[in-house]
Amino acid sequence: MKCIVVDDESASRAIISHLCSQIDYLELIAEFPNAMEAFKYLNKNKVDLIFLDIHMPDFTGFDFIDTLKSPPKIILTTSDRDLAIEAFEYDCIVDYLVKPLELPRFERAIQRAVKTESVPKVNTPDTKEKKDEKKELYVNIDRRLIKIDFEKIFLIEAKGDYILIKTSEKNYTVHSTLKKIEEKLPDHLFLKIHRSYIINFTRIIDIEDNSVLIEKDVVPISRSNRPELMRRLNLL
Repeated sequence: MKCIVVDDESASRAIISHLCSQIDYLELIAEFPNAMEAFKYLNKNKVDLIFLDIHMPDFTGFDFIDTLKSPPKIILTTSDRDLAIEAFEYDCIVDYLVKPLELPRFERAIQRAVKTESVPKVNTPDTKEKKDEKKELYVNIDRRLIKIDFEKIFLIEAKGDYILIKTSEKNYTVHSTLKKIEEKLPDHLFLKIHRSYIINFTRIIDIEDNSVLIEKDVVPISRSNRPELMRRLNLL
């Protein structure tokens, strides 16, 4: 069983590595100090099991799981006893180990991982008209219907009872809500990254900490939306 460790503490990674070496059928193939490095690795490599810390800088363990399309079996390793209920809302999590880790309890977790099959998330088919088939949007401005090509939109911002649609050619202020326009936008181009912003993520210039640069606009990323943004990006 091929496995990796994701933990920001080097001592914890060393302990898990040692415990893995005590079990013949476990093959620890990589260790990562943060979720981002692990995410990049999993884009190109498959593993059977992840030992995952919950509390890490930038990404929590739960944030990391949310970025994975088809997560393998996961054993959480943490000093926090209070998140077990939340942990088992994820089908891929097979056990919850509280540090310090000891071999007998570690072995029981591995046995559970061997017996348990993780259930992949199933995307329910959309019965509505496919948004991705449309290439433009019509907005009502001063009693005129104006066509806006989706590819030209780089940012949509909520402003009270209005939304501001920014394009490469012109900006449009429309009496509408972010939720209403989000329903009409194609998923392969647009993503809501904050309660007040939707971006065309193909137009991202730079990402730093908790913000993205779109054209000349710096837009905040909410913690809850960051995992989905990272999942969609084509990271090296």
